[in-house]
Amino acid sequence: MGKRGRTAAHRKAHVAEEPRRVTLAGPDCAASIGRVARRIRDELGLTLANVAQQAGISPGMLSRLETGRVSPSLETIVALAEVLGIRPALLLQDVGAADAEAQHVPAGQGLEVVRRGTRHKHAYQLLAAPRGPRKEFEPFFVTLTDKSEVFPGFQHAGTEFIYILSGEMRYRHGKESYLLKEGDALTFRGDIAHGPERLIKMPIRMLSIIMYASGASE
Repeated sequence: MGKRGRTAAHRKAHVAEEPRRVTLAGPDCAASIGRVARRIRDELGLTLANVAQQAGISPGMLSRLETGRVSPSLETIVALAEVLGIRPALLLQDVGAADAEAQHVPAGQGLEVVRRGTRHKHAYQLLAAPRGPRKEFEPFFVTLTDKSEVFPGFQHAGTEFIYILSGEMRYRHGKESYLLKEGDALTFRGDIAHGPERLIKMPIRMLSIIMYASGASE
């Protein structure tokens, strides 16, 4: 094959190559980027849904990104930075930094997250983002209002503990139904169908802590 033939073949092979989607792997890296993205979003007063829409990703994906559950691609980092009005490098500022041993969440500033109950108008705020490849627990502040729907069909890995801060409801776990009111607590296996079956006094606010034996999550 002549030089011209080799050059043409090389050009054709080069054009046929598709650009690879580069992802910043590693749970620590993802968690660092997520924490910075969430902090800046909160400082700007932007909602999770609004930022996700402008960045071209789903609210669920942004929620998982902010909690370090997924590693963002470089394209996603650039898109988020543009929406937040910052340089992409700013989202990487905490990568490699030493982790703090404590997480402080001021009142009312829990991270709004999307979970299975979101479609039933249950509001969730994540109160801590456990770090590392395996999650041992997840604490949520859950709010149910007159717009919320009953749904006694939740199932997930681990053991769940709920503590009622205000309100009153009937809560089903398997074949049993419990009347829960302010100050009551309930602990149960998450793999058995459970959830509110009748909302009596609203708003209902409760602390929900899910503990995972093997690092599995929803």
